[in-house]
Amino acid sequence: MAKILISDPLQAAGIDILRESGAEVTVLDEGDRGRLPEILGDQDALVVRSMTKVTRELLQHGTNLKVVGRAGIGVDNIDVAAATDQGILVVNAPTANLLSATEHTFALLLALARNVPLADASIKSGEWDRKRFVGTELQGKTLGVIGFGRIGQKVAERARAFSMEVIAHDPYLDSAVAGRLDVEMVELEDLLARSDVLTLHTPLTDTTRNILSAERIRGIKEGAILVNCARGGLVDEKALLEALESGRLAGAALDVFAEEPPTDLALARHPKVVATPHIGAQTREAQERIAVQTARMVLAALEGSLSVTAVNLPFSSTGSRGEPYLRLGEKLGRLATGLATGSVESIQVDLWGIDESFRVPVSVAALKGALEPFLGEGINYVNAERVAESRGVELVRATHSNPGDYPHLVAVTLRSSEGEVSLHGTLFGERDPRVVSIEGHRLEFLPEGKLLVLSNRDVPGVVGKIGTLLGLAGVNIGDIHLARGDSGPREMALAVLRLDQAPDEEILEALLELDEVEWVRVVEMD
Repeated sequence: MAKILISDPLQAAGIDILRESGAEVTVLDEGDRGRLPEILGDQDALVVRSMTKVTRELLQHGTNLKVVGRAGIGVDNIDVAAATDQGILVVNAPTANLLSATEHTFALLLALARNVPLADASIKSGEWDRKRFVGTELQGKTLGVIGFGRIGQKVAERARAFSMEVIAHDPYLDSAVAGRLDVEMVELEDLLARSDVLTLHTPLTDTTRNILSAERIRGIKEGAILVNCARGGLVDEKALLEALESGRLAGAALDVFAEEPPTDLALARHPKVVATPHIGAQTREAQERIAVQTARMVLAALEGSLSVTAVNLPFSSTGSRGEPYLRLGEKLGRLATGLATGSVESIQVDLWGIDESFRVPVSVAALKGALEPFLGEGINYVNAERVAESRGVELVRATHSNPGDYPHLVAVTLRSSEGEVSLHGTLFGERDPRVVSIEGHRLEFLPEGKLLVLSNRDVPGVVGKIGTLLGLAGVNIGDIHLARGDSGPREMALAVLRLDQAPDEEILEALLELDEVEWVRVVEMD
């Protein structure tokens, strides 16, 4: 009989599911939470919300712990790396709050558009001043959706009921998916310039952090309003406040902040802002769904099922011998995404000289690596294929017998609306991933760190110019790899540089201004 410990408040529906399974369930009161380390020792599973901090130290007390269930989507309060080190699965409930987050987006949007909070406060203070609260209709307005995943698509569907025109930006979405919803996919700058209402529905990753920077906020259509029910950190809050004070933006509705709770309340208190304390998932229905989904995930994980939304699920069927291939596939997928442009349409994974049993795990690992830069912590080995399917991205797998120059070889080919990127990789010593080819250029390097990849004309002096430019900018080169192509124009070459510091936009623009440089990409591999 499994022992399951619940350390934070959980809806009764989830607790009932756990108990009905026959598990021995212990629910801690707030006063007992300090005893968690001593109670955890013989437990098979721990269920938490956001109050319990699942640190490496706490996990070390869970000598029998197999699963940590997070009742919600975020795992910021869980040391996932420590859990992985101890072989503990971390599962969550990533879809339970979709409807609540969608509806809260419109709750804030309507409240802002019709001055509901100010009008409510006014009448409660004894005033009756209708002229102060002239609002704006949604009908006929253009809604710009940044991030067109499951929540973004639901928001678009509901916006149609308000007779709004919807445009969207998502660099990792097949346009056919948007077409089915009659939504036009546009570049971000175009979306900012055209939208009367902007709404954010993207996770917070290194790629999306400050996606609405000060420069991009200056590019927003004058008089537009902004809604953010996604994540704090997506918007430059200082620049947003300045845009509100200058009158460039008509208002903002915010459920999330870069710092929660915010210590600087200037933005939240601004008269053009409607603010709520991160309550997008705070509905009775969502809380019950979260409890039910988490309970079912924990039970499935304890039974050894792979059909769970696990943050760190390993492929046990591959054994330790397969783990290096999973790392290689993931690295190749991440690098392919970093080199590609346009919306991704398909990813093909080819294996040479590798067990047929690795075909699915390695291809899913490559898919996970390709999706992660855009979608963040919500992507894992279990849900990568489902997310790809929902976004119209096809995954193709193939195995072959003769690897040629290497005993084992993995190829990842990413096809997008603007072309194709093809990479090959192998393992050195059956452990260490190496990239051995990019677009027909044969070279060997570790897919780690900050990589600067350039296509350039193969003429004397190019490397010197690149090195000088980076040196003057204070960017140190760790190592450099050069290669000519096996096919195509002989004058074209490829350079891969590992840098100690990430180059900024000014450096990249300077590199592109060199006559010899055709294109430049920066890829963060770690």
